[in-house]
Amino acid sequence: MIWIPLILILAIAAACGGTAATPVVVEKEVIKEIEKEVIVEKEVIKEVEKQVIVEKEVIKEVEKEIVVVATPIPSGATSGAMQPAGELNIGQSSLGTFIYHPSIAGNPAIYVVSTTMGEGLVRFDKNRKAAPQLAESWSIADDTLTWTFNIRPGVQLHKGYGELTADDIIYSYQQWGGEDAVHARSSFIKDFWVNPEGSVEATDSHTVVVRTAKPWISTRALEFMRHVGGTSGNVVSKKQSEELGIDKTSRDAAMTGPWELVETKTGEFWKMQAFKEHWNKVPAFAELTLWEIPEESARLAGFQTGQLDTFIMSFDNITQVEKVEGALLNSVGLISQSGMNVYGQLYTGIGDPDQKGDFDGDRAWVSANADINSTEWANARLVREAMTIAIDRQTLVDTLLGGFGAPLCIRDWGGFEHLMPADWTCDYDPDRAKSLLAEAGYPNGFTIDLTTAIRGVAAEVEACEAIGAMWGEVGIDVKLHRIPYQTLRPQLVGRTWPGATCHAISIRLEPMLGLNNYLDKSTFNYGTFHPYLNENIGGVMGELEDAARMEKTLDMYDWMAHEQKLGFGLYTIEGVVPVGPRIQPWEYTSFSDIRLPNGYENIVPR
Repeated sequence: MIWIPLILILAIAAACGGTAATPVVVEKEVIKEIEKEVIVEKEVIKEVEKQVIVEKEVIKEVEKEIVVVATPIPSGATSGAMQPAGELNIGQSSLGTFIYHPSIAGNPAIYVVSTTMGEGLVRFDKNRKAAPQLAESWSIADDTLTWTFNIRPGVQLHKGYGELTADDIIYSYQQWGGEDAVHARSSFIKDFWVNPEGSVEATDSHTVVVRTAKPWISTRALEFMRHVGGTSGNVVSKKQSEELGIDKTSRDAAMTGPWELVETKTGEFWKMQAFKEHWNKVPAFAELTLWEIPEESARLAGFQTGQLDTFIMSFDNITQVEKVEGALLNSVGLISQSGMNVYGQLYTGIGDPDQKGDFDGDRAWVSANADINSTEWANARLVREAMTIAIDRQTLVDTLLGGFGAPLCIRDWGGFEHLMPADWTCDYDPDRAKSLLAEAGYPNGFTIDLTTAIRGVAAEVEACEAIGAMWGEVGIDVKLHRIPYQTLRPQLVGRTWPGATCHAISIRLEPMLGLNNYLDKSTFNYGTFHPYLNENIGGVMGELEDAARMEKTLDMYDWMAHEQKLGFGLYTIEGVVPVGPRIQPWEYTSFSDIRLPNGYENIVPR
């Protein structure tokens, strides 16, 4: 994460100035073997122009020789002796109703809760590698069938529900995988945590052993046990659910994160307080309020007047933020990738009266025949190709993203572009798009519903509106909608949304994880299923050898996205977060999905 002063507007790669000098303590302990103990302490203080560095070297001589290097406390760390004070105010574009229990919670609640109140078994560090959180360690047998999670001792649950135990872990994940759960990965969580051919056991109060029915790739399993993200799995109190019932618990859930729920008001705010018994980091601020402010101009005004400390910002407001005295911009690297989901491509079970979803083979982009060698399929494929090359991705990046991103032809490959074949292209060509539509039998175009998934990702709404206009230029009649994601999601899960969506997702831990959304059994989906996908995706995800799995992943996307154009990418997005004059820039806690900021517990006042 790079902190960058406004005057340069993120045009340089190294941070300079903009914040007060902060002492950094580096402590090194060296222990050598001799007969008696002598303690020698040496303190050296060096001053530089922008930062004070305090180096403290302690040498202890005792009976064993080891070297211990203390981990420096990140800038913004709070001393355990300090009491939280003051209030943080964050402007969000969408929150929705607070309903949070693993058996019924969906997005955006899952994602937003994970950035504040919730925690998972693991988090992912800056290198996108799994690191301990509620599980202080874990092990996986060589055959990947037996997983052992060692739960961190001393973790306290909110609302006075006592210490976290293995029973809370098992309860939470089995609820996430319940029959009626709407988590995006619920069917896969069920396979791992509730599979009747496997077993789950608390061997003691702080150890969970899962014996799965089939081998699991660690990345795929840990994706739904992680902290922060739309597919995260936060842990709740089993006792609270049993005492109060799911409905009541879902409105005041006891979790383990650094922030504890106080009050919510739908359409207005979620208010939290610092959890003073947090196992890792007690926030410096006493209260945190997330405000739901759909209009960007209103969020900007709140920041300009000092009512908001940070907010979800579009790139075209960078120049306005730089005018706020004392404000900073925090560049956080690649945060997201956006794609176009073209719904209604339900090619499994055509003609079956029990087929799930709304299948209509008369839609221009949908084939009435699942046979990829049929005339119907060929024409629908031409339409989808026309739709993708009618989008000027570079203009979207240059204008709406202010250059903070790059075009992306194949969704799920953001951050992995170096592995993409050279022929995965989608050059903007509106004239050819018109020709393809005419060849497919639509010389005068066709009508399609298009909506953005309003969830707070920068430029998501504006880009979707621009794409609608671009499609209009080639003769496609676009009926544009702006639907909050909490309202839209049930139609996506039920496979009844009739058109397309602009949908930003996280940077994948591995591109293969995106294939989950093309499986017929998936709860969340892209409205695109085909017998070929059902037959072959399992072989990709079941491949335990990394190089072979990547090769199979490339082959699958080459068929699905490059050849058949069943869905397509739009662009990647780099994150820029406004930092108000009352607070310091801060370090994130988790890095697996940073479309929304996290690590608010690390924020300290200036």
